[in-house]
Amino acid sequence: MLRIGGPGPEDVVVDGAGRVLTGTGDGRIRRITLPGPRGGARVEEVADTGGRPLGLEVLPDGRLLVCDAERGLLRVSPGAGGGVEVLADSVAGEPLRFCSNAAAAADGTVYFTAASRRYGLRDWRADIVEHSGTGRLMRLRPGGVPEVLLDGLQFANGVALAADESFAVVAETGAYRLTRLWLTGPRSGLRDTLIEDLPGFPDNLSRSADGTFWTALAAPREALLERLHRAPAALRRGAAAAAVRLRPPPRRFARVMGVGPDGRVAHDLGRRGAGYRMVTSVYEHGGTLVLGSLVEPGIAVCELPPGPR
Repeated sequence: MLRIGGPGPEDVVVDGAGRVLTGTGDGRIRRITLPGPRGGARVEEVADTGGRPLGLEVLPDGRLLVCDAERGLLRVSPGAGGGVEVLADSVAGEPLRFCSNAAAAADGTVYFTAASRRYGLRDWRADIVEHSGTGRLMRLRPGGVPEVLLDGLQFANGVALAADESFAVVAETGAYRLTRLWLTGPRSGLRDTLIEDLPGFPDNLSRSADGTFWTALAAPREALLERLHRAPAALRRGAAAAAVRLRPPPRRFARVMGVGPDGRVAHDLGRRGAGYRMVTSVYEHGGTLVLGSLVEPGIAVCELPPGPR
């Protein structure tokens, strides 16, 4: 693990210069130059959102889209004197809470998620337990206002676009699936499933150069929780309240998966008892995988094994 001086690098992305960017629990955006033949790692603080940054997306001009769990959808200029601009802090007259992840299309349209309309980041466990189904996928066109594309999602989390932008993929953490929304062609506007019955809770999404969708599985599935999801709503709400009070620690478990645009698993890499816990993001770059976590004090970097797994 490479410590970065801040807690909980929840999402990781890599910019055009090969540097890792991540947001941490102290509100800061950090840029990490990974160790190489000419020197060790370098960590810089390049912005402060004043909230809790989660999902990031590097824009063509070097600025960042930042999903801030407290402030909404932001555009950030990293570096000295860089500004923080609020792009959306409400949707259809309702405050935007728990903004989670974003992806930008070539024309500047932004697709972004909100995990829950009932709970904030601090109480994310409650939403998973209650199975509230209040997550949303939204779209913000240049110069426009946010519009809801999909509602009723089970903890809407990561989002990524197909290489040809024909569809968007959303991780429904509470449903163990990646949901697809067609954006172009004869199926435009239709929703289906890219892959379901995943072996854990999918979190952030990224797309590699070959079109693979990478997702981090933050935790393994639990039979007791799945039975609870089939229980009456009142029982689920009571269990959710208990989850808020108890805040069980994450398991020592690390697993990431790469899924092709056809829904087939291309990579499945994991380890129980891992030293790096609760992997919430994964980004492929130059034959390596960069991992982020909601709870760890740093990022992890590992080699991508050759061939499908």
